[in-house]
Amino acid sequence: MNLEYMNIAYNLLEGAVSEGFFSSLKRLRVFKASQNKLKFEANSNWIPPFQCQTIELSYWFLGPKFPTWIQFQKDLSTLDISSAGIADVVPSWFWNFTSKMVSLNISHNQLEGEIPFLSVHKLVDLRSNRFSGPLPRILPDVATLFFSNNSFSGSLSSFLCNYKLGEPKLFLLQLETNLLSGEIPDCWLPWQSIRVLNMGNNNLTGKIPDSLGYLGFMFLNLRNNKLTGELPLTLQNNSDLFMLDIGENQFNGYIPKWIGKTFPNLVILSLRSNSFNGHIPDELCELSSLQILDLGVNNLSGEIPTCFQNLTAMATKPNDTDAVIDYFVDGEFIRNELLVMKGRVREYSTILSLVTTMDLSNNNLIGNIPKELTNLAGLQSLNLSGNSLRGNMPFHIGDIKMLESLDVSRNHLSGSIPESLSNLNFLSHLNLSYNDLRGRIPSSTQLQSFDKFSYVGNQLCGPPINENCSKKAETPQNVVNGSHGNEESEGWLEKYMIYVSVAVGFLVGFWGVLGPLFLSESWALAYFATVEAIGGKLSSWRT
Repeated sequence: MNLEYMNIAYNLLEGAVSEGFFSSLKRLRVFKASQNKLKFEANSNWIPPFQCQTIELSYWFLGPKFPTWIQFQKDLSTLDISSAGIADVVPSWFWNFTSKMVSLNISHNQLEGEIPFLSVHKLVDLRSNRFSGPLPRILPDVATLFFSNNSFSGSLSSFLCNYKLGEPKLFLLQLETNLLSGEIPDCWLPWQSIRVLNMGNNNLTGKIPDSLGYLGFMFLNLRNNKLTGELPLTLQNNSDLFMLDIGENQFNGYIPKWIGKTFPNLVILSLRSNSFNGHIPDELCELSSLQILDLGVNNLSGEIPTCFQNLTAMATKPNDTDAVIDYFVDGEFIRNELLVMKGRVREYSTILSLVTTMDLSNNNLIGNIPKELTNLAGLQSLNLSGNSLRGNMPFHIGDIKMLESLDVSRNHLSGSIPESLSNLNFLSHLNLSYNDLRGRIPSSTQLQSFDKFSYVGNQLCGPPINENCSKKAETPQNVVNGSHGNEESEGWLEKYMIYVSVAVGFLVGFWGVLGPLFLSESWALAYFATVEAIGGKLSSWRT
């Protein structure tokens, strides 16, 4: 058979493939068969009859031993054997064999061993294996490195600071979820091509060095390390930044105002679980592209900025065709994000562009929940729990039509639950517990579907609490003659002003007549003499 090109990818084919299937494919140069469920267990001494340039067999079952027949492919430039059920130590010959390769993907297996040197030229994907030891040296023309979810250890210095093979062209470096330790070295200036850097979930310590801020990032993730200090001013050089995640560290100081001024395209901002203090700067309201804002678990104080209504990306339904947040490199997502949604920590990647969330939980915020937040009609998750917020819940909170998760627990909110809350058709997580809410829980299929723990710690009644509502309970302090006592209760305000006007009028009239009698003795004598004379005439008239 003279076939040189074969593409049977993405067909979900099942079954076993024998060596005989390839016996007639002597001229095969490109074999693309990924995303199938085929099984191929060649004998250890099998020599393929073909010499391929491209072999893509992801999701085949090729293991558990490493396929030794690959070493006979002398012209191989692209190899993808990811998710292939291989659980073995990578043989030493393989790392010397890759010098002609442009793209190597052996991710999502259980491969082991140390890697002294990677001779692949463009893309290397080693994710989700068990590789250990220091980070391997790389060629200067490598553009994309996926090293995450392994056991690489040691310092970053030997990888970054001692590079002498030429000017590196690395665009993406993903190192998250390894065992890297020590301080982030201050030698990033030669790595000017890096636009995507993910070093989350390691044991890195110390401050962010100044040189790191000069690279012009698009995505920067340093989440879940032990980093300290304040954010360096050099980060202002990254005007094209789309994602900044430095959550779960030990950063302190004020949230820099320049974040809102410098990053006009920022879509994701996570400062979660640090020691930031002071007020939330109004400058963050200038981030009109922001879809994910997570400031939870800090020491922030003051009130929630009313200008959050200017976060226009949260006011509209997310666009699933957004080319910025769904940034691809060779078909792979370059970022994912851990978010607290619906009371749980969840990882979002392929649908991250469809998520809009605001998390200000577990701080020291005071004041009311701004009614302006109800303008964010595209917001899917709002978490304000664990603060010292007071007053009533916004009357029009039901205007946040896309809301799926609402948590305002452990505050000091009062008044009744707004009726508009029952209009949220997508609401699947609700926590109003431990406030001072009173009265009947509004009736709706949605609100009655939550268990009583969503409402515990208040003075509420009705299903699902199953307590009878007394007349007193049905008329909390913020409900007067059917009018809600909040910023929207204009009827009550008008009545209140009428009462005040009557009282003021009475006082003015009273003191206008009787006030002078107390001030002038002659006026008082004349007044009482006149009253006595009138009284005498009335008495004589009646008789």
